[in-house]
Amino acid sequence: MNDSPIRVLLTKIGLDGHDRGIRLVATGLRDAGMEVILTPPWMKIDDVVWIALQEDVQVIGISSLSCDHLVVPKLMQRLRESQLDDVVVVLGGIIPKCDVPSLMDSGVAAIFHPGTSLDQIASEIRNHVAARRLVAAIA
Repeated sequence: MNDSPIRVLLTKIGLDGHDRGIRLVATGLRDAGMEVILTPPWMKIDDVVWIALQEDVQVIGISSLSCDHLVVPKLMQRLRESQLDDVVVVLGGIIPKCDVPSLMDSGVAAIFHPGTSLDQIASEIRNHVAARRLVAAIA
């Protein structure tokens, strides 16, 4: 079993510049023992994929407060095309319930709505990464 710290890329895709929440999550995940790479806002999908590859992350966390979550299925496709489909993708912010099924169907592992505790976010990330590491160890 791999005991190295979980590497998490936190980012905002699209035009949403509200970053208070993602900065709080970054601090919480660092406090939980994870290595966090926090990008500036307004990232492009290809840039996120490139950073994920270069930084060898196990998790990509995306914050969305203004419908930028709607481009996440494109990100999931680019990750598969780049052979990064083992990266856990989580999403947080203002995500309308009607959009949740299509996001989960695209491969998003978890969606965190406002009010989710930092402990719950860290715990779910750990569980998803542990499951992926177990599958990789068996394969």
